[in-house]
Formats: sequence, structure tokens, C-alpha cells
Amino acid sequence: MSVTAYCLFCCRKIGTSGPATKSHLPWHDIKHFSTFDGEDHECALWLLLKRSQSEDREVRLQAVQELAKNSHWHGYQYSTVAQACDQRTAIGLARSKDIDLRFFLPPPSLPKIKDDYPIEDELRLLLVSLPQSDVDPCVQYFTSLALRESSQTLAAKRGGLWCFGGNGLPYCETLGKIPSETVELFCLQALVQHSKVSSHCDKIEAKGGLQLLQRIYQLRKDSAKIQRNIIRIIGNMALDERLHSSIVRAGWVSVLAEVMKSPHVIQSSHASRALANLDRDTVQEKYPDGVYVLHPQYRSSQPIKADILFVHGLLGAAFKTWRQQDRDQPLDHKALEGEEDYSQCWPKTWLASDCPALRIISVEYDTHLSDWGAKCPVESIAYRSNELLDKLRAAGIGERPLVWVSHSMGGLLVKKMLVDASKNPEMDKIVNNTRGIIFYSVPHHGSQLAEYSINARYLLFPSAEVKELSKDSPALKELNDDFLSFAKEQKFPVLSFAETLPTHIGSMIKLHVVPLESADLGIGDLIPVDVNHLNICKPKKKDAFLYQQTLKFIQEVLSRELGN
Repeated sequence: MSVTAYCLFCCRKIGTSGPATKSHLPWHDIKHFSTFDGEDHECALWLLLKRSQSEDREVRLQAVQELAKNSHWHGYQYSTVAQACDQRTAIGLARSKDIDLRFFLPPPSLPKIKDDYPIEDELRLLLVSLPQSDVDPCVQYFTSLALRESSQTLAAKRGGLWCFGGNGLPYCETLGKIPSETVELFCLQALVQHSKVSSHCDKIEAKGGLQLLQRIYQLRKDSAKIQRNIIRIIGNMALDERLHSSIVRAGWVSVLAEVMKSPHVIQSSHASRALANLDRDTVQEKYPDGVYVLHPQYRSSQPIKADILFVHGLLGAAFKTWRQQDRDQPLDHKALEGEEDYSQCWPKTWLASDCPALRIISVEYDTHLSDWGAKCPVESIAYRSNELLDKLRAAGIGERPLVWVSHSMGGLLVKKMLVDASKNPEMDKIVNNTRGIIFYSVPHHGSQLAEYSINARYLLFPSAEVKELSKDSPALKELNDDFLSFAKEQKFPVLSFAETLPTHIGSMIKLHVVPLESADLGIGDLIPVDVNHLNICKPKKKDAFLYQQTLKFIQEVLSRELGN
């Protein structure tokens, strides 16, 4: 039987005797080799598994990379890795691009339950076990809602058919099933709020919450919203390294690896955040709730040279705000064949492709047009600034050169964060590393939305955010004066885009949300664009003027870092 020599660093076959072995030494500059009997793949696999658990970080990372990129493993070898690899290796494989899902064990089997078993009751019991006093008002609101409602009361509200017998009964039963998912969603939204509190995460884990969430996740495969909320909770719990082993044992790594492959940017980005918080081998930063990395979402050897931070505006979101402009008319299938692929999030697709050395982050926070029916007490821009700054510091914002990109009210928030950071010595890096700011229709001097909503009572109870957008708002004027003074001193490059078309608000209102004079900060370049307020940050296509000007600005202010 022949004896084959393998490099213990990369597990490549290096020959059977001296010359081949010696010629391979300079490649790694190491001297420890061994020989093994047996079939090539068997030796390579076990060597890589051994190296993936090395105390040397570089050796571990190389081994995981070799495991992930080898597409010639046999089926049983994937199972071997799934059963033999440690927690750190499994997480590393899950964060490897185009990973084969056979590397992961499925979630552990859960005890069978009866078909009519109300899963919502378990969720309620979990919520009741969590602290209810001295918590954020949002936690109180969602918890109260979840504990108050039941599938029966919601079904009654939807039709009240419980009193009918005969032929009406089957229909009543189907009505009862629909609200149960709604109640589960209420409970999950409450758990999202609880999972932002570290001590509450401990209790969720201790009460079997990870297993309960796994059961709901598997039962609700047809509900992207329920699954997204569950993964959001896992991402929040993953901020605490003490819970990592419990998360892995509950089978979440295989679930997250699968969701990473989702074509839907919202789903994949939630999974990416959770895995990044689990991966302490290659990720130093932590990503709190509402902070999403759009690029890179996988482990990469590409060094990150700078950060781009996207901040949405009123009623916006971390992903939908930055999508490609919607087509006016749906195209038939044949017409679509020649079209460029539609981008659900152009920073993740176009910008990441043009500038791969950037880390691209998008943040999300709740906003409301009106306090009527608001889910949580709406806070001021000042409150949001402090909250976001803390989150961004945890995510490592300020450690690299930084460009801010904002739409509408998000631009006011960016200004407030920079002003606040300039007054806090602990935030010096955020200010000093800022290389430029892009404003898409930011109402520096107020918005007609606020004027219209107050004068015409379009909004019965204008929210705090909307009130702050009125032209006579003292807070808005003070913020603009403070920022201008500060920005001129720092000599920040600024690029502003202004809408020139009105926006439809509802079916009857047509409004120029941010007039040209309000979008004019008074420093930097101002570019009017023939689009409305919603589309000012949504380029029609990659070679459109709007995107190309944005890209040009980013490349210019980061020319030293990107090597342009």
C-alpha cells in the first residue's frame, strides 16, 4: 500500500518522499508534516477537521476555507464534518459563500405535539415569565398586546361566526387558524423587544425559548414575517457570547446557513447579522438590533478599507428605501429577458460590486407619520441620535474612513449624530474618520409635509418626527446652525440631491415634500433631479445619473483608501 504525505497546514498532497515535501515547505514556512496511509479524501478530510480546531487562528481559518471550497467531498463526508466539527467550525462554514448545506446537521427533533395544540399558549407562558416592570415602553406595549389577545377574540372580531352551527362551522374553524398566526406575531414582536435586553435573553434561553422558536419556525415556513422576527430574536441573543453554545445546540446554525441563500435581501440580511454576531473568529464588531451589514455578508479575504452607512427617512426601512426604482408598468416575461436584474437593494448589489473593499451598513429604526395608532412612544431626533450612536460604536463605525448616505429625515439624524459625536470625546473617531456625506432630499429647512399635515389636518395627530420637520421648528433651526458651523470647520465634502417632482400621498394628496430651497444645505454641491421624494434615492438602473453621481462622489472622497 502506498504512503502519501500531506501538508498539515492546507492538507494538499505533497508527494511520497523527501523532495516533494521539501519543495512545499517554503509555501507555508512551517516544518511539521506527517504521512498517512489511506485514501486521499479521507486523510484530507480528517486533517482539515483537526486543523479547524487548532489553537492557531490562522490555521483554523485556512482549514475552514479549504473545507468549504472543496466541491469533491463524498456525501458521507459531509455528514462526517457535520457530526465531528466543533461549534466554531460550523459557524465558519455557515458564513462561507456558496456553502453546501450538507455540512450541517438538521435541527434536533422536538417532541411531537397534537395538531390542535395552541403554540401561542407556550409563547404567552414564555412572555409571562419575563420581567414586566422597569422595561422600555415598547416592551410593555407589545407584551401587553400579546397577553391580552387570543385567537378566539381575534376570530370573533374578524367575523363572529363562532355562534353559527351547521354549514357555517367549517368556515369558522378556518377563521380560527388565521388569527393564531397573528397572535404568534404579536408575541414574537414582544419577544424581539425583550431580546434587546441582555438579562431577558438569559431567561428566554433558560425557559426553553430557543427550542420553542425553532418549533414555530418550522411550523410557519409559509410566513416570511414570522420567520424574520424569529431570526431577529436569534440575532439579538447572539450578541451575548455566553448564549452561543445554546444557540448552536438548538440547531440554529443550519437554519441560518439556509436562509443566507435566500434571494430575498431582507431574509438573508437578518440571517447574515445573526451569523456575524456568532462568528467571533473573524468578526470583531457586534451588530445590535437594526444594524445590518449589506456587504460583505460572508467571510472574505478582501480587506475592508472604508465604511458606507445608509440611514433611511420617515416611513423608510433598511432595505426597501434603497431598492431600484419600481417600474411604472409590469413587463411581460419576454421583455424581462433583456432587462437588467431588478435590485432589491442597490447598495448590496451595485455598490458592493463597484467597490468591494467597502463595508456597507444600513440601519433601521421606527418612524411614524402620526401618533394615531403608533406602536411605541415616538421619540425625538435627539433620542434616536444617542441610541443609534451607541449601536454604531458597537458595530465598529469610526474605526475606518466613513461616508454617510441619507434620505429625507435620515439626513437630519445624520447631522444630529455628527454634532453629538463632536461634543463627546469617546466619539472622536466617528467625526475624524468622516470623509463625506450624501443627502437625498433632506429637509434642512423644513418640509411641506409638516405644514400640510398641521394646516389641513391630514394627520389627526402628527408624530414628533413630523412636528420637528415644520419650518418654524426651533430644534430644526438649531440643528442646522450647529451642523453648518461644525461641518465648515471640518471641511466635510457634501453632495445633496433635490427632488423636482411632487409626490402622491394617499389617493388624493399631491405634495412637493422637500422643496429645492429646503434641500439646499448651503455647503457642498446641490443637484436637482427630475424625480419625486420617494424615488430620489432609487436609481432607475445602474448606469442612471443618480447612481453614477453617487458612486463618483464615494470613489472621490475615498480615493486614497480605494486606490482609484
